Amino acid sequence: MSSPNAPDRFNEEKSTFAVRGGGDTPDLAAGVAAIRNVLATLPIRPGVYRMQDARGDVLYVGKAKALKNRVTNYTQVDRLSKRLQRMVAQTRSMTIVTTNNEAEALLLEAQLIKRYRPAYNVLLRDDKSFPFILLRADHEFPRIQKHRGARRAKGNYYGPFASAGSVNNTLNALQKLFLLRSCTDSFFRNRDRPCLLYQIKRCSAPCVGRIDEAGYAELVGDAKAFLGGKSTQVQTKLGGQMEAAAQAMDFELAAILRDRLRALTFIQGSQAINAEGLGDADIFAMANKNGVIGIQAFFIRGGQNWGHRSFFPAHTADVPEDEILTGFLAQFYEEVPPPKTIFLDRELEEGELLGEALGAGVGFKVTLSMPQRGTRRRLLDQAKRNAEEALDRRLAESTTQAKLLREVAELFDLAEPPDRIEVYDNSHIQGTNAVGAMVVAGPEGFRKGQYRKFNIKNPDTIPGDDFGMMREVFQRRFARAQSEDPDRDAGDWPDLVLIDGGRGQLNAAKAVLEEMGIEDVCLVGVAKGPMHGRDGREVFHLLDGREFQLPVNAPVLFYLQRLRDEVHRFVIGAHRDKRSKAIGASPLDDVPGIGPARKKALLMHFGTARAVRGASLADLQKAPGVSAAVAQQLYDFFHAR
Repeated sequence: MSSPNAPDRFNEEKSTFAVRGGGDTPDLAAGVAAIRNVLATLPIRPGVYRMQDARGDVLYVGKAKALKNRVTNYTQVDRLSKRLQRMVAQTRSMTIVTTNNEAEALLLEAQLIKRYRPAYNVLLRDDKSFPFILLRADHEFPRIQKHRGARRAKGNYYGPFASAGSVNNTLNALQKLFLLRSCTDSFFRNRDRPCLLYQIKRCSAPCVGRIDEAGYAELVGDAKAFLGGKSTQVQTKLGGQMEAAAQAMDFELAAILRDRLRALTFIQGSQAINAEGLGDADIFAMANKNGVIGIQAFFIRGGQNWGHRSFFPAHTADVPEDEILTGFLAQFYEEVPPPKTIFLDRELEEGELLGEALGAGVGFKVTLSMPQRGTRRRLLDQAKRNAEEALDRRLAESTTQAKLLREVAELFDLAEPPDRIEVYDNSHIQGTNAVGAMVVAGPEGFRKGQYRKFNIKNPDTIPGDDFGMMREVFQRRFARAQSEDPDRDAGDWPDLVLIDGGRGQLNAAKAVLEEMGIEDVCLVGVAKGPMHGRDGREVFHLLDGREFQLPVNAPVLFYLQRLRDEVHRFVIGAHRDKRSKAIGASPLDDVPGIGPARKKALLMHFGTARAVRGASLADLQKAPGVSAAVAQQLYDFFHAR
């Protein structure tokens, strides 16, 4: 739809009003006073308002058709729910943004919620981007590939797919069906014979001329027709070609066409639901059990089911279901282009407005409706069943997780089950490319958006000194925590810290925290046992000197091992990335004023970075794109030492 900076396109008038009172302690009277101070100058126009606490953190983002009328409601505290009363009590300032109409306000509200993730807004928990299939249009032999992220490349995008697995399976079948290349342009240019994909009949080998541009363009056209929903047309065409090849006794071509037809049949047969004739549509159904919300989404494109995904929005307590689903959809379509049709299991009060807002972002009409009968109703009922089943699984997992966290609390003498567990580890090879890592887990599982890696860069840290690396990691992590959240009310302080290592690593971390005056964080070292972990009997080291092991079949042991394994995976990946960058590094990277373009030009001219270093000033001046001043700078950098 629009970028995070899209508010600039609204020609808005921004104003910030603030009143101080009550300090940092929530005070309902002070909150109402702050809101009333804003009301004095509020217009009766569409727009978005942000409510902020005493530190300026955003508590809530809301939209309004008439700002003055909407914000006035927050001063009538007796009519507010307990949740909104708590929000008003924390409010100390507001930011107002006016828009041209209510649809623009709805779009802006969704953008700001995703940017600030306020504590009182319904949040789309799953921020992972969706995969698409991209059929590029910037080459005479277009490439078909998986794509995530911003859609900057020129070409046709097909999606979203619900998962990487569903897009990979479809891509594999499409390669068999249309024989389109999937290699990079550089790989394509440097081939002098067909690769393995040609041998296994997944590519037509345009790189070495096994198919001409016109023949390849026909394959591309068929692929576009198929992905656009015209699978029957493609199937009829392939069937006719196969029959013609068989009649002409060209059995080799007939066999190739037969295999392509089988690939098409595989794609059609792998659909979990029958969506033929539906065109492009998304289907959403919601389930609510004990205040926990689950939303199931089916993605239909060209009459094909491209997968489904479950979502569990956060901050939904005491929020009406209509408001939850509206907020969810607005945030969901911030990242994903909407189809023309969206089927819901309920009528939304602001459904027409939401459709108008979504349509404004893509340039066509978007309709939200609740089917009452026929195939569409059956699909919606299926989505509803999936939503309820997914929510049941989620609740069962949460119950198991809650039990494990209670056992963790008992194991390490915590006052209550931990809400935030941090796990630390280091990785290096003989002291080189050293990196530390932190992973975070809580009642809902791993919080991957809060993982952190620490490049070990303190000159006082001796290469290969695991204890010194752990000290540096803890100094940086907790110095930042003390600076950004000294009152510990943002939820970013750990209730439990697990350290991959024994007594030495534990004591190094303990010393750092003591120097900072932090004495209330529970630290636990997790070390391999006498059998070096082969028996699954890790040794747990506590600050008071105790050490113990758990039974090999204890569920809480499996849980702690899973945390340890996750930090292993993350830190090793970070170390490999750093090592790969170091291998590809060049002395030219350190020269001030030498960017990627000049670096490439120098390497193309001289061949190697060593040759650049040894070149005379006169030779450097002859290089393309290198001025006399830059040549002198280069020469001085390598020789004036």
